Amino acid sequence: MKEKGWKEIPIGGIILEAGNAEKYLTGGWRTFRPILDKEKCKNCLLCWIYCPDGCIIVEEEKTKGFYYEHCKGCGICANVCPFDAIKMEEESKYQQEKSKKESE
Repeated sequence: MKEKGWKEIPIGGIILEAGNAEKYLTGGWRTFRPILDKEKCKNCLLCWIYCPDGCIIVEEEKTKGFYYEHCKGCGICANVCPFDAIKMEEESKYQQEKSKKESE
């Protein structure tokens, strides 16, 4: 089954069944993307607590990364991190570097 992007969300954003917002990939709205510096991260999980979209990946009580498919790039995770372990990078810069690597 193909997952739906933000353009396929019904008018008014009607979600008829509980928990199905997971089907809508909203990461394409992002202007900035969070980047985790695992060297600086102390796994306090404040980013996980404050993320409004539940985009922080936590495994065995450790921050592992982000669910970019749903991350809107709000920067809350970077703002609450007391260790400066999360930096916000321009999405366009990331996409350009990704395209460059893929073409090599």
